[in-house]
Amino acid sequence: MHSRSRRAVGIALATALALTVSGCGREGDAAGGGGGGSRAEGAASPGITDTTVRLGITTPLSGATAGPGTCTVAGVTAYFGAKNAEGGVQFGDGKKRTVEIEALDDTYDPQQAKANYDQLKDDVFAMTAGLGTPTNRAWRDAAIADEVPQALIMTGDPLFSDPEESPWQLGFVPVYQNEGQAFGELLAASGAPHKVAILSQNDDYGAGYVEGFKSAVEGASNIEIVEELTYEATDTSVDAQLTQLAATGADVMFNAMSLVPLAVSSLQKAQQLNWKPSWFLPSNTSSPGGVLQPGGGAAFPGVYSVAFSKAPAGPAAGDPDVVEYLAALKQYGNYPDPPAFPHCQWSWMVGATLEQAFGEMTEPTRDAFMTALRGISGFEAPLMLPGTSVDATQAGQPAVSSVVVQKFNGKGYDTVEAFE
Repeated sequence: MHSRSRRAVGIALATALALTVSGCGREGDAAGGGGGGSRAEGAASPGITDTTVRLGITTPLSGATAGPGTCTVAGVTAYFGAKNAEGGVQFGDGKKRTVEIEALDDTYDPQQAKANYDQLKDDVFAMTAGLGTPTNRAWRDAAIADEVPQALIMTGDPLFSDPEESPWQLGFVPVYQNEGQAFGELLAASGAPHKVAILSQNDDYGAGYVEGFKSAVEGASNIEIVEELTYEATDTSVDAQLTQLAATGADVMFNAMSLVPLAVSSLQKAQQLNWKPSWFLPSNTSSPGGVLQPGGGAAFPGVYSVAFSKAPAGPAAGDPDVVEYLAALKQYGNYPDPPAFPHCQWSWMVGATLEQAFGEMTEPTRDAFMTALRGISGFEAPLMLPGTSVDATQAGQPAVSSVVVQKFNGKGYDTVEAFE
């Protein structure tokens, strides 16, 4: 799909989600190609007026990661759609603004993600919510040079949470190491002997999860890693790796995998091989509806993941936060069914966190926004699980760094205190 057709996809999606995507006029000096540094102090940055603020998203809306990618747009669009219907969001400068969103499809392709950013950067106040480590990395340097916020994006890459290295960036979801470490600690604390097989994506994503897991089990006499294999993000099958790992007889499978189709086929292949270990999946490929049910997750003694948000298909189904979220997702997010991926919940929480930052901005500038965003601490965003919160003040950590380990119960997840 060429650039123009991708733009059409984004506009059509945003229109369907009941948000305006018409261009916003700039206030103040418009020179500088999107950078805020050349403007007079306090002059409005691009993408914000006295009545509107415009956000951009580049994320996969088609291809193998379209399910999670679509959710990264739907949740935040639903959140601000509901706020717009109430008259908009109150900003710290005393003005109330409606929030406009334009989302463009990058198909999880870094080159297209950079092209999308170049298309949006001069017309949006900030970029947000987009999914993917390689796709977000593709335009990180440009965003720093242009002084465009890359705020609350969906990647666990620690690079985006270092204010010295990435002054205009902040990740939203926990870093990969935190997720891997949480499961490793649970497994090591079991006391029982376990043989672990590892299959990870051959990039920073997979390496981060494995690093966190190994750091937690290092020195644990009850844990033995019997085999460790990788796959490429471009692979369409990991059957050979599953066959080799199954031959080890490992009773635990640590699967640091980001691609939904491969996560499903891995579960299916293991069953074909009559290998049914306990299974760990990262939070972004652990969806009950999108991964575990089609993959036959109920056939395993336990499928574990980590979470920080309530899920509609779990114990929180009747929670008032969940009820409000699902109603808005249907009305304003053009997402009529309960979401199959947690990214819908995450991007709803991104919307709430952005609103917190907007409320602290005393000037309509990107500088003021980043300062306000990095000052958020102890914010219990709607849909957050007990024991987790948004804290953007920790250097080297994303907005959310705390997680809880959960176990698949056949429909959703239950929080667990011990490995079973």
